[in-house]
Amino acid sequence: MVSVLRFWLALLFLLFPLSIAYAACQGKEIAEGVYNPPFCAPVEAKRIVTLDPLLTLGLLIELKAPVAATPYMAIQDAVVLDFVKRSKMVDLGNPREPSLERIAALKPDLIIGSAEAHSSIYDTASKIAPTVLTNHMDWKKYLKLLSEITGREGAANEALAAYEKRVASIRDRVKKTDVTVSTVRFAPGRFVVFVDGPAAYAPFSVLHEAGVKRTAYETVTDGTIVKRPDWEELANLDGDILLYVSASGFESGPDDALEKEVTGNPLWQLLPAVRNGRAYRVDRGPWQSFHGIGSANRVLDDIERYILADR
Repeated sequence: MVSVLRFWLALLFLLFPLSIAYAACQGKEIAEGVYNPPFCAPVEAKRIVTLDPLLTLGLLIELKAPVAATPYMAIQDAVVLDFVKRSKMVDLGNPREPSLERIAALKPDLIIGSAEAHSSIYDTASKIAPTVLTNHMDWKKYLKLLSEITGREGAANEALAAYEKRVASIRDRVKKTDVTVSTVRFAPGRFVVFVDGPAAYAPFSVLHEAGVKRTAYETVTDGTIVKRPDWEELANLDGDILLYVSASGFESGPDDALEKEVTGNPLWQLLPAVRNGRAYRVDRGPWQSFHGIGSANRVLDDIERYILADR
C-alpha cells in the first residue's frame, strides 16, 4: 500500500512541472491596457479578426498585420474601405454586434476588440480564439500595444519615429504664427466640438502635438472629449482660423447639403474666422474616422495647408 502511494506521489511530482509548463504563456504576456489581464498573445498570429473597424483596423493595416475580417459598417475613410475590399476581408456586419458565426467559420488565431464595446461577447469570442479587448488610450500608446500583441514592434517604432520628426518640424513653424484655431463638426441638428485636453480624440491630440493653440472654450484640463454648443454658444469659436467638418452620418452623400444649411445661417457668418475668410472645410475621413499614422499625417497636411499657409 505504501509503495503504491509513493508511486502516485512520485508521478504527481513528475507531472506537476509539466502542467505548469503547459499552463505558462508560450507567446507574449500583456498585462496593461487590456480587459481581463493578463493576455497571452500568440507567437505569430496569421489570421487576425478585429471587431473595431476604426483605429484598431487602421493601425493593424499600417503594421501590415494579417487581418482576415472586420465590420465594414462605420468605415468612413474611403482609402481604408478600398483597402479592406481589395484585401477581401470578411465583413462582420455591425461593429457593436459582429457576426460570431462568420468569425468562427474563419478559424482565426487572434481576435482584437474594444473593452468598452465588446466585453459582453468576450466569453463567447474567447472560445473561438484568443481574444484581447483593449482599453481606451492615447493613439500612439495604442499603436505600441498592438505592435506588442502582433509582434510588430519594429514597424511601429519606425513609423512613429518618422511621424515624430515631421510633427516636431511643423510645431516649430506653428509657434511662429501666433494664431488661435477653432474646430467644429456639423451634424444634423447639432454641433460637436472636440476639445484640446488630456483625453482629446486622436486628430485633435495631433493638433496639440503640432503646437496648434485652441480657444479658451475649446481647451480643458479634465477628461472632457467633446462639447455640444448650440447656436448661441457657437460664438465661443472665436479663433483666428476655423476648421470644420461636415459629417451627416455614416454616409457622406448629405454632407454638402448640411454644410450649405449651416454656412448660410446669419449666426455662422458672425464668427470672426468666417468674416475674415479664414474658415476651411476639412475631410471627414482623418478628422472623424481616425485610423492611425496615415490619418495623423493628413491632419498635419491640413495644418500646413490651412494654418501655416494662411499668414
